[in-house]
Amino acid sequence: QWQMDESGGGSVQAGDSLRLSCAASGRPYSSHVLGWCRQGPGKEREFVAAIRWGGGRTYYADSVKGRFTISRDSATYTVFLQMNNLNPADTDLYYCAVGTDLGYCQQPLRTFTWGQGTPVTVSS
Repeated sequence: QWQMDESGGGSVQAGDSLRLSCAASGRPYSSHVLGWCRQGPGKEREFVAAIRWGGGRTYYADSVKGRFTISRDSATYTVFLQMNNLNPADTDLYYCAVGTDLGYCQQPLRTFTWGQGTPVTVSS
């Protein structure tokens, strides 16, 4: 059973930075994609950034390109999201998930259970 432990959220001002962490409950396969999704009240969960475990290729939503950076620690099965130049539109609950392609926010692994997420609030 896959689970992720998200942390690092908080309340900041526009222009500030935050670093989110996500510890996986197991060892990812090279074919797995691990990444971040976010969801606000009344909105669907959306893709933010992802990394393919084998090879480390990264992917970003257009709205965060140039501001967010995803990285991983292969030894601890941890994924990080460095968020710079935050703006109020980034305010959401951020989740970490695992899947086999970039659709993991809607279709993660069958054995994956969503965590509580970590809240990010950006004030103007």
